[in-house]
Order: sequence, then structure tokens, then C-alpha cells
Amino acid sequence: MENLPDLRVSLGRIHLRNPVLVASGTFGYGEEYKDFVDPGELGGIITKAVTLKPRKGNPPPRLAETPAGLLNSIGLENPGVEVFLKEKLPHLKRLKTRIIVNIAGEKKTEYLYLAEKLGKGGGIDALEVNISCPNVEKRGLIFGTRADLAFSLVKGLKQATDLPLIVKLTPNVTDITEIAQAAEEAGAEALSLINTILGMAIDVNTRRPKLGAITGGLSGPAIRPVAVRMVRQTFQKVNLPLIGMGGIMSAEDALEFILAGATAVAVGTANFVDPAVSLKIVEGLRQYLRKMRINYFHHLIGDLRT
Repeated sequence: MENLPDLRVSLGRIHLRNPVLVASGTFGYGEEYKDFVDPGELGGIITKAVTLKPRKGNPPPRLAETPAGLLNSIGLENPGVEVFLKEKLPHLKRLKTRIIVNIAGEKKTEYLYLAEKLGKGGGIDALEVNISCPNVEKRGLIFGTRADLAFSLVKGLKQATDLPLIVKLTPNVTDITEIAQAAEEAGAEALSLINTILGMAIDVNTRRPKLGAITGGLSGPAIRPVAVRMVRQTFQKVNLPLIGMGGIMSAEDALEFILAGATAVAVGTANFVDPAVSLKIVEGLRQYLRKMRINYFHHLIGDLRT
């Protein structure tokens, strides 16, 4: 029997069967894709954001297609942590894959309460700390744009929960590596990057914004070169595993992130185009390793030749 290449990787204390995850906000809570994807074939699922209280989200329209991209302004719509624990988590626990829960808040106290509450729920492998969503008002985003606040938040979360912390970084800053280093110093076990890039689209016939909230987050292939560059810069400055994301549509796209320094990747917008794309990327990575006669996937991480 042919030996398959070893795709296993680790994000701190989290061990994945392969490096392909699905990104927060693009895969729901796992149930929505059950007819298309066997979660057991994925490295893990990153859930839709969970907040302290239910959120209605932003006014419609919430999506607008752009050249090679997608603007979204969902506004973190979700039923809140109590409903998540009661109705969503039981299903997630049955999935044979790693479960990473994305959490978001407007105040530090909200993040700390969420972390403590979810840490007691069981069945969760890690938290992805969302300090980077550009689609919400008030103060949630500020944690991702100031190194001192990012440090303080992650430090507090380390005391509130024993769950591994993955901090999701925003590209809407001057130097993403400053925030990355602050998160590392405070005790993050991994970093996710990047979240969407703040953008806007206008309907010239009506002279109105295409999104109800006027601006939104740009995702899709249009942002991939920016994301790959930021992953490389961050890889050179921190000693943490990175989850690269931003416009990954194929195994070749994923490999760009891996060679730049990402330990794993998260597939987002592509799930809307092809619900089974994540599994195709896993197989594409396996075929690439065979072709290159590489037995262990982790040998590719950061192997950029300049």
C-alpha cells in the first residue's frame, strides 16, 4: 500500500489531521455544509462569531460582488452565547474534527466572560479571538489596531480560560507585525491572518452605496497578494504558528500561504462558490507533496526561496 504524505500539523496545543480549516463566517456552525463536506476530512472548523448577547447584524444589502472579490457587511449577526451553548455546540461536539470557536466583543469584559463561559462548555478545542472585524460599530475593532490593547486583552483571556487562544488580526493597520508581537508576548498560541480589508462599492445608477452599512469587508482572490505578504512579514517577526487566509480558491493558493510561513490555512469566500472546495484543497496538497516527493507537509512551512 502506498504511503500517503503526512499532512498533520500543530497549532500550539491543537493537533490537526491536515492544515485545511474553514474560516469563520463562511461555514456557519458546520450543519449548513453537512451535505457537501465530511468535517472529519478537514483539519478543523472555525465557527461563525459568537457574541455575549444576540446581534441582529447590519441592515441589508449585506453582500456586494466586486471584481475578483466579495464585500460583506454582516455585522456579526448571531444568536448569542447562551443559544450557541444550548443549540449549536451539541451538534459541533459530534463532528470528528477540531472545533475552534470565534468570539467577538465590544469591551474587554465581554471577551473575558465569553472565554470563561465557553471554556466550561466542553467540546471546544480553541478560541479564535476576533479583534479584527471591520463590519461592526463601537469599539471591538480597536483591540486589533493598538498593540497595547491587544496585549491587555490576550493577557486577560489567558487568565480567564485554559483553552488555546488564536488571535485573528486585521490588515487595516500600518504594521500588522506590531499587533502580532503583542499577542505573542501576551500568550497567544497561534495567529489568524488576515481578516477582510475595509472597502466600499457604489451603484452609479442610483448613486447609493451597494451595502446597507455603506462600507464592508473585502474578501476573495483580490486580497490574496496582500494576505500572503502580511503572513510572510509576520512569520519573520514571531515564533507562533500562523493560519493564513484571504482569497484561497485552490491548493495552489493555499501553498502560497504555506511557503510564506503559514502552518495552516482557512478557506472562506471560496465556500460560497464551491461548497466542497475545502476537501479539494486537502487532496490538492496531498498530490503536490507526492509530486514533489515530500513526505511531511511541515517541511513546506516557510520554505520560500529568495
